[in-house]
Amino acid sequence: MLRQKTYDNYPAQRFIMSAVYEGLLVDIDSGLKIEARYFVRILMDMTSRNMIRTLFHSIQDLGKGARRPANEPPTEVKRLGVLGAGVMGAGIAYVSALAEIDVTLIDTTEERANSGRDHAAKILDYEISRGRSTPEKKAEILSRIHPTTDFSALKDADLVVEAVFEDRSVKAEVTKKAEAPLGDSAIFGSNTSTLPITGLAEVSLRPQNFIGIHFFSPVERMGLVEIIMGKKTGPRALSVAIDYVRKIRKTPIVVNDSRGFYTSRCFSTYTREGLIMMAERIAPALIENVGRMSGMPMGPLEVTDSIGADTALKITRQTRKEVFKTEKPDAAEQILAWLVESAGRPGVKAQKGFYDYDAKGKRTRLWPGLFDYGGGGGGKWRTDADADDLKLRLITIQALEAARCFEEGVITDPRDADVGAILGWGFAPYTGGPISMIDTIGAAAFVQRCEALAAKHGERFKPNKLLRDMASKGETFYQRFAPGKEAA
Repeated sequence: MLRQKTYDNYPAQRFIMSAVYEGLLVDIDSGLKIEARYFVRILMDMTSRNMIRTLFHSIQDLGKGARRPANEPPTEVKRLGVLGAGVMGAGIAYVSALAEIDVTLIDTTEERANSGRDHAAKILDYEISRGRSTPEKKAEILSRIHPTTDFSALKDADLVVEAVFEDRSVKAEVTKKAEAPLGDSAIFGSNTSTLPITGLAEVSLRPQNFIGIHFFSPVERMGLVEIIMGKKTGPRALSVAIDYVRKIRKTPIVVNDSRGFYTSRCFSTYTREGLIMMAERIAPALIENVGRMSGMPMGPLEVTDSIGADTALKITRQTRKEVFKTEKPDAAEQILAWLVESAGRPGVKAQKGFYDYDAKGKRTRLWPGLFDYGGGGGGKWRTDADADDLKLRLITIQALEAARCFEEGVITDPRDADVGAILGWGFAPYTGGPISMIDTIGAAAFVQRCEALAAKHGERFKPNKLLRDMASKGETFYQRFAPGKEAA
């Protein structure tokens, strides 16, 4: 049971079982000595140190506003505008109302706006059924959510969060409409997961007040918010965003503008590597099991279903055309195109993707039709691939992308990198995060690992200049980019 849940990645649980088993064979004094020795052993383990630093100290520091500009006075968001009453917008409205913030929830029709409030009501009904809330509390929270189609209702808002469809033109249109009635001091936040904030801010009348506020789904359960600084974003906008995130009891990380920012950019390497493995004819079941063995909460194919294979395909195509400037799709994109456009399986939302799903969205099995996929030269699926090599590929590619984000200035604080990875996309918690993992291995050893993987699997594993420089100097990320060293 322990190995089924942890894949033996967490030594503490194994030590507890050992202490109990061995302790019951001897007298109480000897048993206490055995327990104490296991306890000391786990304290000295690097897994323990990294997890304590990231999941205790760093989360506490960030939650207390460690990345907030020191010279900015405290702010408080009392009135919030939310644009878009879909699942994300409704979730943002709910957690804000829960924190005693009055919310104006805007959508194109009254029906859609009201559906956002109804979404909050369903969450509260569930909380009541679990004994965690009451009908009176539900009524109080819902009274703070005001659905409407009228943008003029935003005139007294301290902060507006846009959560509309991930399309530049749609976001530009609602930005213009929302900014018209806003006061000069109001802050405008865009809940986007991939579109660069600097580009979205071009239509803003006050780009210094424009900032990215990236929530994760489902909003009510995910504890992280990624705050993105555009090129013209001012310190006050950052202060308001951090103060708001703290008020709704979530952990803020601060990153600089880039396509995919930090979390989406690094996480996409995990799903993409899984698709590349499939293109190599590695058995899908093996890919999924290795993903979980590496410490990730889901295999790369299941994650793709959860996000939406159609969404992943759209983002992949946009990135290829706008960033890599090529018309030739790679192996990962070809698989997504086949699954979505040929097989008609966009993911969980349609109850069919790489997996089959029941009516409640629970996965039942890998889709048998995967065996008909003819990419990668066709032929039988490989079940003889080295599991350790596959595991290494999935973990290393994510950590390498995190290192690239440091080199490009997308992220500047190791705490943001490690906390963001674990809370944002579930990066193997036992490592303490990708940056802690690299520091534990050592930059030189990590560079050697990347070079070996690059020689075997391709240029995407080639270590970047920053890592080579750190390896030559024997530096760690927590030394070179010491927390608090650079002002937000």
